[in-house]
Amino acid sequence: MDCCESRTSLAVSRRGLLLGGASFAAWAYLPKFARAADGRDPRLIVVILRGALDGLATVAPSGDPDYAGLHGSIALTPDGPHAAVMLDSFFALHPSMPEFARMYREKHAAVIHAVSTPYRDRSHFDGQDVLESGYAGPGRVQSGWLNRTLAALPRGDRVTSGLAVGPTTPLVLRGPAPTVGWAPVTLPQAADDTAARLLELYSHRDPALATALSQGLKLDKTAQGDDMKPKPGTNNIGAMRLVARGAAKLMSADDGPRIAALAFDGWDTHANEGGPVGRLAQLLSGLDGALAEFESGLGERWRDTVVVVATEFGRTARINGTEGTDHGTGTIALLAGGAVKGGRVIADWPGLKPANLYEGRDLAPTTDLRAVIKGVLHDHLSLNERALAETVFPDSATVKPVKGLLG
Repeated sequence: MDCCESRTSLAVSRRGLLLGGASFAAWAYLPKFARAADGRDPRLIVVILRGALDGLATVAPSGDPDYAGLHGSIALTPDGPHAAVMLDSFFALHPSMPEFARMYREKHAAVIHAVSTPYRDRSHFDGQDVLESGYAGPGRVQSGWLNRTLAALPRGDRVTSGLAVGPTTPLVLRGPAPTVGWAPVTLPQAADDTAARLLELYSHRDPALATALSQGLKLDKTAQGDDMKPKPGTNNIGAMRLVARGAAKLMSADDGPRIAALAFDGWDTHANEGGPVGRLAQLLSGLDGALAEFESGLGERWRDTVVVVATEFGRTARINGTEGTDHGTGTIALLAGGAVKGGRVIADWPGLKPANLYEGRDLAPTTDLRAVIKGVLHDHLSLNERALAETVFPDSATVKPVKGLLG
């Protein structure tokens, strides 16, 4: 570990103890990367839904004659007081996602259906490891594909770091490339004069640490504001919006991070999934609100933004006895942002007849999630196919990037 890395880590530790706020690495130490050849200044946000999203309940294949019978009481329907939103003649969107539906109509959002990572078992721990590490199997490394993406970007004049949103850095963003961390404040902040005294102390004893502290305070000031104060009764669903709002503020700044990762927990809907008004509906409402916060908070930067929403695996095609679904395989990935060539559900649909289900129980995956992400990284961040196949997703040369996902 070099001098700068050591002092930055120290700053993270001291600020966590003394100021009770976001962890950070000093902005001044972050590398810079080349601007896109066409003058774009792209942003990329990766949202991990931990617990396994029911893709069949989020974007329902209502045109498949076997869907309603399998999903039973929680199946989406195109009519009634909680009618699904028809995306085309075959697929329907959960009614709790009106903002995503609007983005879809505006051709700034897309769905990739029957998608999965290479993982074929049903352990959350291993599934999340594969999803975030970028390797074909679990337990391989302690770094993530998004951090390796940062390391592979060409150097230049544009400040780029990985922004880890939340109390811990997701595996997808862990690794040697520099990152900063931010989370909405849940503990009382130290008074401004306390921070000023610390800055004065460090400026005499450790100028590098003083710089780190100053930059971290600037980071918090940028992200925070009256609109970031949790309102009475705010639950985890409302917290999704707060997290996205603060991250968008940071990423909209000229000298802010261009790449971010965050994780939303709680998608393991074994019971009371509830169709259009149950537990999943609340979760999807929070996710929908977060996407809207990214759009509004990034402002003109939204034009060059892609949000990738992914989960470790899907859920069973047939509901269980507790009105939920169990661990499955195929699911969906969502893309949103001004840079997305949207208004499409992209699917090589396998069908839901018993003979077509994976192991007789799950939506069979027909698209490798790595191919989707490779397509985004290639077209959005200009990573070449060799770097994608060898560095970002090692040993994946046979998995070709999906073309044409971006406008």
